[in-house]
Amino acid sequence: MRIVVASDHAALDLKAAVVRHLEDLGHAVTDIGTHTADSTDYPIWGAAAAKLVVSGDYDRGIVFCGTGLGIGIAANKVAGARCATCTEPFSATLARAHNNANMLALGARVLGPDLANACVDAFLATDFLGGRHARRVEELATLDAGDDLPLPAA
Repeated sequence: MRIVVASDHAALDLKAAVVRHLEDLGHAVTDIGTHTADSTDYPIWGAAAAKLVVSGDYDRGIVFCGTGLGIGIAANKVAGARCATCTEPFSATLARAHNNANMLALGARVLGPDLANACVDAFLATDFLGGRHARRVEELATLDAGDDLPLPAA
């Protein structure tokens, strides 16, 4: 699988541990940055990785910041990105199975390398279930296009 990774300065060590794990599993990994401990803004990296995933250049994206929250929000600002911030493998599994998430956000101040790698493994091993979940993912695409969703009748 082709995977793009990115982080801010707070998550360099966790990103490096996950990259080693991914490469050990045989995945092709591209780390677009940051590569130094100099302070940098997570929105830059989350959006850059999301654009590469949405373009089809990469199969999945994994992004990192202190909590995973900010960089995940930034990634989700890119139409077509479905980035799930996860702190344990069950959520990472359901993010793929139910939401067809194409990106995973992880927090270096929240997760150690072993738990982060377990989230990654669950995320990459799970296929989208489709079925009733496909309608909901299509609704997300409608929102990405800037269109409204009708409210159900009361």
